[in-house]
Amino acid sequence: MELLIRAYRPEDAAALTEIWNQVVADGVAFPQTELLSAESGHAFFSEQSFTGAAVDQETGELVGLYILHPNNIGRCGHICNASYAVRRDVRGQHVGEALVRHCLQTAKEIGFRILQFNAVVRSNHTALHLYEKLGFVRLGVIPGGFLMPDGSYEDIIPHYHLL
Repeated sequence: MELLIRAYRPEDAAALTEIWNQVVADGVAFPQTELLSAESGHAFFSEQSFTGAAVDQETGELVGLYILHPNNIGRCGHICNASYAVRRDVRGQHVGEALVRHCLQTAKEIGFRILQFNAVVRSNHTALHLYEKLGFVRLGVIPGGFLMPDGSYEDIIPHYHLL
């Protein structure tokens, strides 16, 4: 699959909301529990520092996205945070890796100095492997930091990457 990652456009709202909601509904990666509508999705994607949309150049379909925003304010405002969502039917085809690589470059261009992930779920082996491959540093483990859909608690592993 040949990907183009570009800035979010209002006409992307419905497709990107659907992809985002797939990850939220899975309940194993994002802290959010509320699904977005196309309207609330548009507002959410628009308010980020950057929302990247991954387009399959062969089909023209949107297959993934990322949101990039400050992780904190003021004296810690140079640290950003991001979330990535890949459409279920194209997972495992390196869309996530392309999104993370694009995000790292975009974050640096915007002026952020550090990308921090607050809550990488320990059982998300694909993400953990990718972040290790891309040079992220693990900060430790927060025991039981993530509520799984079955009511159990899973450890989370914060990460960072200098930009």
